[in-house]
Amino acid sequence: MELCSKFRSAQVIASVLSLLIWEILSLQAGAAARISYSAIECRKHTALLTDFGGVGDGKTSNTKAFNSAIANLSQFASDGGAQLIVPPGKWLTGSFNLTSHFTLYIHQGAVLLASQDESEWPHLTVLPSYGRGRDAPGGRFSSLIFGTNLTDVVITGGNGTIDGQGEIWWQKFRGEKLNDTRPYLIEIMYSKNIQISNLTLLNSPSWNVHPIYSSDILVQGLTILAPIDSPNTDGINPDSCTNTRIEDCYIVSGDDCIAVKSGWDQYGTKFGMPTQHLVIRRLTCISPDSATIALGSEMSGGIRDVRAEDITAIDTQSGVRIKTAVGRGGYVKDIFVRRMIMKTMKYVFWMTGSYGSHPDPGYDPKALPEITGINYRDMVAENVTYSARLEGIQNHPFTGICISNVTIGLTEKPKKLQWNCTDVQGVTSRVMPPACDLLPEKKKQTDCLFPEDKLPIDNVQLKTCYVRH
Repeated sequence: MELCSKFRSAQVIASVLSLLIWEILSLQAGAAARISYSAIECRKHTALLTDFGGVGDGKTSNTKAFNSAIANLSQFASDGGAQLIVPPGKWLTGSFNLTSHFTLYIHQGAVLLASQDESEWPHLTVLPSYGRGRDAPGGRFSSLIFGTNLTDVVITGGNGTIDGQGEIWWQKFRGEKLNDTRPYLIEIMYSKNIQISNLTLLNSPSWNVHPIYSSDILVQGLTILAPIDSPNTDGINPDSCTNTRIEDCYIVSGDDCIAVKSGWDQYGTKFGMPTQHLVIRRLTCISPDSATIALGSEMSGGIRDVRAEDITAIDTQSGVRIKTAVGRGGYVKDIFVRRMIMKTMKYVFWMTGSYGSHPDPGYDPKALPEITGINYRDMVAENVTYSARLEGIQNHPFTGICISNVTIGLTEKPKKLQWNCTDVQGVTSRVMPPACDLLPEKKKQTDCLFPEDKLPIDNVQLKTCYVRH
């Protein structure tokens, strides 16, 4: 009896051990079968694009599949939200609209290919703060990924790719064959709590990422690539947005890597929505014919409290460029930039008060922009042609300019006049080559301002979410 009892005990122990081992292996297999990602919110419900007829062969249109999937998943907005998974493959699609409490996850190895069939791009009315299209007086094509009046949206992935296949659009633009403005890759309007992260964006027909009339926006870990001669392929353009954080992005562009905007002339003034409380960190930019960060030229609703730090510019036309003109109105003020490295630049500092494009003849020639409180510090540049080109507006100078602790190394054949300054006012400290007389060296060494407080967007904490392979 004792022997039988011991045998049964051994059997029980062996069974328990086997069960434990099976559970451990199951947990390991489950962990291996899913991928984690960081997001502002996780989702209770999950679906694959293939569940709605998606075909990833690079030839079959998936526009209906995307729209069907998102319409179906929208029913879960009040029940923990939903995520749509785009698996590896090539997914041809036209424009589609997102929904609230929703995540679009693009797997590594997945490529969204933008359709070249214009019928798959709906037409939208002009933006109210612009008054007309940017490419033509008419309306505009909807962006590839579009959303309006949304809350809590995540567009992310395992560095999946969105390819705009923009060449055909660039040709139409150059040939003046467009009646409407080209589509962007991602545009979110009138929305809040938005995340766009961990993706590669290629060959956009025009701008790549355009949040507009929105707030609480997080843009992280984007790689944006376009030919350096492609027209208007701006990287990220926050436009009339509040509380935005852009960080850890790498951009090669035919236009400005980041362009901060807020409306155009009388339309932007009437709409009256500034871009404010913007953080830009750890950006790398290559754009031989444009700016690393542009402020304007469409800035009629105002731009204020922009904080940029740890920026690298390589083979780029200019560092931070302020673009405005008589007729713009509005303001650019309280701008703070520090810790910037620039290599092979035409200009380090560039401000333009005569950037003359207007939507129509109805602008107010008496509407003068206010440019003040511009702070640049702790910068190193090498192989530079011009140190600075600073051109304010006659009888209405740009004021409150401060530049400190900046060392500029010149090209082998630099321009003789390194600081070309007109209609500007401010000071410098420890700047080489020395600045122009309109920006005199302070007798007492000083550092230009950079705020040390945190903006609300910096307090956003990401959660760890999961998708299955």
